[in-house]
Amino acid sequence: MMPTTHSRLFYIHDPMCSWCYAFSQSWTALQKDLPRDIEIVYLAGGLAPDTTEPMLPGMQKVVQQAWQRIEQTVAGVRFNWEFWSRNTPMRSTYPACRAVLAAQKQRAEAVPKMIRAIQMAYYQKAQNPSLPETLQACAAEIGLDVAVFSDDLTSRQIESELQHNIQLARSMDVYSYPSLRLVHKDFMLPIAVDYLNHQAMLDTINRHIREVDAI
Repeated sequence: MMPTTHSRLFYIHDPMCSWCYAFSQSWTALQKDLPRDIEIVYLAGGLAPDTTEPMLPGMQKVVQQAWQRIEQTVAGVRFNWEFWSRNTPMRSTYPACRAVLAAQKQRAEAVPKMIRAIQMAYYQKAQNPSLPETLQACAAEIGLDVAVFSDDLTSRQIESELQHNIQLARSMDVYSYPSLRLVHKDFMLPIAVDYLNHQAMLDTINRHIREVDAI
């Protein structure tokens, strides 16, 4: 339980998580319909630690199978499969997570824009977000100061913030992405992610708030 005087909806994500990309449309719709007094908080969960080693063939297969499942189950979501022939994939998502935090450091409202830019670079433009040059291009695309962004990307402050994000996600018992946690008064409540129907999530959130308020 996390004491608070207002409602917060934590969105625990990783910008290189394919299921987070699949959730984009439903997440956007949910945010539009949420009660205005609910604060949205983004947490970078950190899917895969730093490495410069190529992704092992077995892991490549796992990721590709996830892409296939998403294309089969979430309407309108497609991937650019040329990524796998154009790049040397790396199982490293921490740089992309740091990029989101570095964007936040410049402008709080840049967080969803940076997430979207990374997702589009990865899944539509077949670029590699494990590489700093891809992340720098994303920063330029959304109008950030690229020189400041580049310095922040490798700073101790951003690394410390990433570790704090990861630890907070773990304290919420989150180990997969995307995940949602509603914090209302002294209660933390998991919200089941629905990739197809944002109304189901909205109904659950409103019901939880009513039930807690009735206590």
